[in-house]
Amino acid sequence: MQLHYQKELKIISRWWKDLQVESRLSFARDRIVECYFWIVGVYFQPKHSRGRIILTMVIAIVTLLDDIYDIYGSTEECEVFTRCMERWDRKAAHDIPEYMKFVYEKTIDLVRAFNTEVKWRDARYVPATVEEHLQISTRSGGCYLLSCASFVGMDHIATAESFIWVSSAPRIVCTLCTILRLSDDPETFEREQVELHVAPTIGSYMKEHNVSVENACEKIKELIEDTWKDFNHEWLTLANVQPKQLLERIFNLARTMEFMYKHDDKFTNCQNLKDRIHSLFVETFASTY
Repeated sequence: MQLHYQKELKIISRWWKDLQVESRLSFARDRIVECYFWIVGVYFQPKHSRGRIILTMVIAIVTLLDDIYDIYGSTEECEVFTRCMERWDRKAAHDIPEYMKFVYEKTIDLVRAFNTEVKWRDARYVPATVEEHLQISTRSGGCYLLSCASFVGMDHIATAESFIWVSSAPRIVCTLCTILRLSDDPETFEREQVELHVAPTIGSYMKEHNVSVENACEKIKELIEDTWKDFNHEWLTLANVQPKQLLERIFNLARTMEFMYKHDDKFTNCQNLKDRIHSLFVETFASTY
């Protein structure tokens, strides 16, 4: 398996290098290996090689978009970029498969959500409620797009009906999006207070309930636990509705997201992943024979 992963990493790294991200987007996070490490947790089996490669590329592009809006682009530049994305030929989209339509629509929705957060950031606007915050921030997390993209490499298992189902934003995907957003905020709250950044859900909870930071953090953690219960309920309920192989992709996205953001934002602070990445992709495994 390690040799298999190494071959895939070469393919993905070559693609990333050809994009010339380091020279053209020097402000962006160079996280292609970390992206692949993340996606190996979504599907590790050899037969899902194509799925791993596709989803790694998707999450890498989402990361670039996030950095453009979150770190580098001005309000005016982000507005122009969003309008350019919205002007893609929507008529042509009618002729593409359902799963491509969903990816197309969710990509547009993603940049719109990013752009709204840029406006919030620059206006120093704190959404009045957690619900108002999540209406945008769950979309900007990219989970709707990633959920659909995780089906793309599943061959015949993912039917047209499967893509129609996931494109309807079922509750299991919605709770996945909420888990990502809420899990990230407690770990990045202090850092984001130092820099100009979009207000986290913690700030909205403080505003909505007039409580301290400490109290808000605890309540957000409780909300994360409650959302996990909803997610697990959906996972068990859908067992006889959708193929388990597809549901596992969404389930594993949630598991890996919790790993990435629980106790620390490991994706941004990637030095905390160094040893794990080395042990999985580089370090020789001892033979048991």
